[in-house]
Amino acid sequence: MSIPLGDVPIPERVLALARGAALTPVWENGIGGLTFRTDDGRFVKWGPRHLEASMAAEAERMGWASTWITVPRVLAQGEDRTHEWLVTAALPGRSAVDPHWIARPEIAVRAVGSALRALHDALPPERCPWGWGVTARLANAAERGFAVPERLHDPPSIDRLVVCHGDACVPNTLLDDTGRGIAHVDLAALGTADRWADIAVASMSTEWNYGPGYEDLLIEAYGVEPDRERLAYYRDLWDAT
Repeated sequence: MSIPLGDVPIPERVLALARGAALTPVWENGIGGLTFRTDDGRFVKWGPRHLEASMAAEAERMGWASTWITVPRVLAQGEDRTHEWLVTAALPGRSAVDPHWIARPEIAVRAVGSALRALHDALPPERCPWGWGVTARLANAAERGFAVPERLHDPPSIDRLVVCHGDACVPNTLLDDTGRGIAHVDLAALGTADRWADIAVASMSTEWNYGPGYEDLLIEAYGVEPDRERLAYYRDLWDAT
């Protein structure tokens, strides 16, 4: 996943959804999906249909989570035979990987860690209709043809069951100008699981975005001591699925 560089062809569907607004590409994911910002306060996501998670699932999850946390408001969602799209209202704040925060990694990492803890504390697992636990993730991986190593079929016991973000990589937290986490985006995989499933990925992603040395800082900001066994397991599960 990265910020697109150079000229990015704009799909016809995105042009139609923009309704004449100017478009700026802001993100490209690993399966060819694109996200554009409009000049009238919207974001347009477009990409190929994918078995891991869908934009319809994301829209449904954002609607549910909005009762307790700040997430983008869904304006439109749809799909055709090969692609899907999602239009949301822009939120204030900047991604934790905005150049402003890349230059201030300690502030950003602490904000992401504390914001992840706030998400876990706010969302009620007993009321969440979706699961993101190991069994569900292994089944999804099998459906997509992934051969997951046998050792990953024996997970650690659950430390604390929460509603996980499902893709808690640092770009998916928005920060205000003071360096406080204020919102979460990309919630297509949101569901109940051990909190370490999110903590492992969030802390691991600090190295991808800020360089080495920040993993334990995020965990400290979350408010727990590093659990090396669970961190290793859930990172390996992330890589395998």
